[in-house]
Amino acid sequence: MKKEIIINSSIGETRIAITEDGRLAELYFEKPENERMVGDIYYGRVAKVVKGMQAAFVDIGLKQDAFLHFSDIGENINQFNHLFPQEERKAAPHKGRGRERDNGDAYLRQGHPILVQVTKEPISNKGARVTTEVSLPGRFLVLIPYDDMIGVSRKITNRRERARLKQLGRAIKPDGFGLVIRTVSEGKDEEMLRADMESLVKMWEQIKKNITNNKAPFLVHKDMDVLSSVIRDLFTPDITRLAIDNKKMHKQIIKYLRDVAAPLVNRTELYSDRTPIFDRFGIETEISRSLARKVWLKSGGYIFFDHTEALAAIDVNSGRFIGKRDHDANSLKINLEAAREIARQLRIRDIGGIVIIDFIDMVDARNRKKLEDEFFDELKNDRAQVNVAPISQFGIIEMTRERIRPALLFTISEACPACLGTGRVISKTTTLARIERWIQRYRAEKGERNLQLMVHPELAAFLSAGYRSQIIRLSWKYWTRIKLAADEHMSMEEFRFLDKEGENDLTNKFS
Repeated sequence: MKKEIIINSSIGETRIAITEDGRLAELYFEKPENERMVGDIYYGRVAKVVKGMQAAFVDIGLKQDAFLHFSDIGENINQFNHLFPQEERKAAPHKGRGRERDNGDAYLRQGHPILVQVTKEPISNKGARVTTEVSLPGRFLVLIPYDDMIGVSRKITNRRERARLKQLGRAIKPDGFGLVIRTVSEGKDEEMLRADMESLVKMWEQIKKNITNNKAPFLVHKDMDVLSSVIRDLFTPDITRLAIDNKKMHKQIIKYLRDVAAPLVNRTELYSDRTPIFDRFGIETEISRSLARKVWLKSGGYIFFDHTEALAAIDVNSGRFIGKRDHDANSLKINLEAAREIARQLRIRDIGGIVIIDFIDMVDARNRKKLEDEFFDELKNDRAQVNVAPISQFGIIEMTRERIRPALLFTISEACPACLGTGRVISKTTTLARIERWIQRYRAEKGERNLQLMVHPELAAFLSAGYRSQIIRLSWKYWTRIKLAADEHMSMEEFRFLDKEGENDLTNKFS
């Protein structure tokens, strides 16, 4: 399988696409106002313990308290107590071991200082989910303070290599720390692993200093942004190419790779063509398809994707498909195609939590088994943890998929002020990115350097706000004079480009 990482950077957002055999498989967005939180470590304070929920809520300094389930309380929680200021330690209980962890009072009391790490992003009105089992991931290793275990990634299947890496882990592991050896460590020597370990130990020492010098609640360690974490975790030897259209980011990636994975430098390229990078690799069309509620299949069938507060519902329909006389054979053909597309869309849309899939009913049990097997095989490519129940007699599959961050739909859209959140509109920063990509296409055709831009008044205010407004930045970046005008009859996500005289609408020509 040919895997590539394609990165597009614009004023409003950074988008990272992972393709498999030329088709979009995963997509990550990062915006200035919505930074990644997973991996961040907070020095917090227990806000309240709710025994009925088997959980506690932790004040980490954000709008919503973080959620700490009792099952996420590590055995070594009390060993963090010596890091807290002397006056704080009096509130820290020291009783409770083993199974007593199920009782929150064994470890937690209101006002108790606590060190936690974010495992899931805040979603909707729910705060971040956290754990007390703090770990620090590096390129080759994961460092676990106050532990003694040595683990090796399950993806390393060669017994000799596993034994070699475990022996290296014992040789380099400092006292008072546990280590997990990551998949990319396969074939690496002791020097590289030791350098990574020493870097992580220094990081931990800095975290301890931050705790000593600050009062709870406080962010003591910020993990890498989305771009850096993708390079660290996903740019592995099985990636054939990484292409990026930002010179500054390209230099940063090259510098990082020269230190930790020199052979991958030759697989990294700076994209400088006039055509937008996602257009060139066919990703823009795939994204538009993955934002749609309705996705058509080649056979003529289609799939509906609907989000609710509790779950995501997916419905498969036969649509325009005619097929043969045998209803079960027709249904099986559409269902198999839909199963492959649904498994792919779950990854692209990053749909997590409970998922209900309503396939077309089939009478023959053998056909239902074929559908199950096909769907399970497709889900093996998903890095997220999934649990799938057998297909029911009604053709329904119930499953759960690990949810770490909000689904793609909620990442790049915001609640519509006109419908109070019952519908969705594209966010201003994403609309800005779409405007920038339009200008890129326009300038790639060597269009004139004078344009008029018509947008909704609220979007116009966003584009023109500040001394260095977004519209000025676009004008300077593409060396084009852009006259901004507001039209209250336009929708928030709509924009129109006119020529210098305002007589010809150029929008559709370069959309």
